[in-house]
Amino acid sequence: MEFFRIRRDIPFMRHALVFNAVSFITFLAAVFFLFTRGLHLSVEFTGGTLMEVSYAQPADLGAVRNQISALGFTDVQVQNFGTARDVMIRMPVVKGQTSAQQSDQVMVALKTADASAQLRRTEFVGPQVGDELAADGLKALAFVVVGIMIYLAMRFEWKFAVAAIVANLHDVIIILGFFAFFQWEFSLPVLAAVLAVLGYSVNESVVIFDRIRENFRRLRKHSTVEIIDNAITSTISRTIITHGCTQLMVLSMLLFGGATLHYFALALTIGILFGIYSSVFVAAAIAMWLGIRREDLIKAPVKPEGSPDDPNSGAVV
Repeated sequence: MEFFRIRRDIPFMRHALVFNAVSFITFLAAVFFLFTRGLHLSVEFTGGTLMEVSYAQPADLGAVRNQISALGFTDVQVQNFGTARDVMIRMPVVKGQTSAQQSDQVMVALKTADASAQLRRTEFVGPQVGDELAADGLKALAFVVVGIMIYLAMRFEWKFAVAAIVANLHDVIIILGFFAFFQWEFSLPVLAAVLAVLGYSVNESVVIFDRIRENFRRLRKHSTVEIIDNAITSTISRTIITHGCTQLMVLSMLLFGGATLHYFALALTIGILFGIYSSVFVAAAIAMWLGIRREDLIKAPVKPEGSPDDPNSGAVV
């Protein structure tokens, strides 16, 4: 299915150096903000108070969030847990207050607004749990990167694998850089979004790499640059359809999903936009600069022994 077909190849690789210079500057800026400002970690990583509250009727999460914020608590997470009448509340550690004092203040405010509010349980999540989650998250990220690299090296060629991993890490670092610069809350859903962007971005790279390999077989008189330009141009319609539909879904979560899905959808939005950019201008360009050739992807057929073309076969006199 295609919305349109471009008859003349767009010379993407002619401007690859300029686009990659912009990408490199953006990447350096993201790394700078990560080191200087750091990530604003959520309760899952830093520790805090966890509460479960039940209501007689479906809870208004926005009202609950406002009632807790009025007490002076910031960075509070409020979401449904199980049913619409059950609410899970996560609050960060406050100096000078114990977990019990926090939960008591919150329950007084919630009961004042709705007498049916009942505390089901409250517990303190220690920072050691957050350290474990952070370590597990980094392990998951490393496993994804290694798995993608092995897959691409087996399916295509190691130069494509290196190009795709550089492009994918480029997307991840830029997402983290946005969260560090604006001090948006980095939570477990955001980490899940980052891992999803890795898989989503590599999918676009695989489509372009597959078309490049096909073009090496089909366009034997074309140069490597011309083959890459043709591969990217011929997949533009597919890219617009796929990413456009995905972005519409993610934007609907961002605009209408509420506070619970806000940063998750925001991370996906940034990742999808930069994923398109990196697949075209970063991954393909790096593969070109690494010297990808027709011989890397198309192996010469093995001549049977004794055939006239076999250099080891001798002529009988």
